[in-house]
Amino acid sequence: MTMLDTHTDSPPRAPAMDRIDRKIIHELQRDCSISIAQLADRVGLSQTPCWKRIQRLEQSGVITGRVALVDPGRIGLGLTVFVEIEAPDHSPAWRARFVETVTGLPEVVGVWRMAGDVDYLLKVVMPDMPSFDRFYQRLTEATAPRNVTSKFAMERMKDTTVHPVNTTDP
Repeated sequence: MTMLDTHTDSPPRAPAMDRIDRKIIHELQRDCSISIAQLADRVGLSQTPCWKRIQRLEQSGVITGRVALVDPGRIGLGLTVFVEIEAPDHSPAWRARFVETVTGLPEVVGVWRMAGDVDYLLKVVMPDMPSFDRFYQRLTEATAPRNVTSKFAMERMKDTTVHPVNTTDP
């Protein structure tokens, strides 16, 4: 199974993690550019065991990548839009076309299949409204959704990639 598999009967099984593993995850989520020496010191290990734990967390799929976080406004992407999609049907063919389309659109930075009133929620970033209009036309032409509702973000109050990790329990 790969990270992109979307049709599994059960969620992937999480590897057994102790408090030190969770501390490593917590620290790397906050700043993955710290040195192994700094990380090892923060979590109470020597460097070699700390590095081995990081490798194990990567191999098991807990750590899926290391990135630099960028302020979208400072790189000319000042418009964030949350796009709700209602599918015209729930056939495998439509779903496959939809997934292929949205994963191929670089403006789409997040996609979730939802429960409730809408079927999919997209997070889209772009420079301005004319760019969004062009994006909207490409999206709707390629996927022919039943309905599309766009919600424009006025202010980003919190947007983090840091997941809450219990670093105190054993």
